[in-house]
Amino acid sequence: MFALYLTVTLIAAFLCGWAGVLGLIGHEIPKSQAAKLGVPESWTPVTGMLLAAGTLGLLSGIAVPLLGTLAATCLVLYFVGAFYAHVRVRDHDFTFWSVFFVAVVAALAVNLAHYGLGGAWEL
Repeated sequence: MFALYLTVTLIAAFLCGWAGVLGLIGHEIPKSQAAKLGVPESWTPVTGMLLAAGTLGLLSGIAVPLLGTLAATCLVLYFVGAFYAHVRVRDHDFTFWSVFFVAVVAALAVNLAHYGLGGAWEL
């Protein structure tokens, strides 16, 4: 079970970390997404920081399960908000969103399955 937990967590961390770095360095991909969704371009470093923090939380969760649970939960909420942003402007291309969302939901699921609700909250 730990191998599955580690694999899924590392995949989710890689995806979120990659997206976070793109936002932090001012890459064109997050800027074009922000423009398409009607979000100010000045928010791209903020969203990049949120994704980077979630990535660090997922990776820290390998040692401290509570951090991994909280980070995965926050990333799920982040991508629910991203879904709303897409629906709000009637953008129905959820290809990339679905990859990220499935990854963070899977990370949360395997975290809870591996550590259980009781073990995930021990420091």
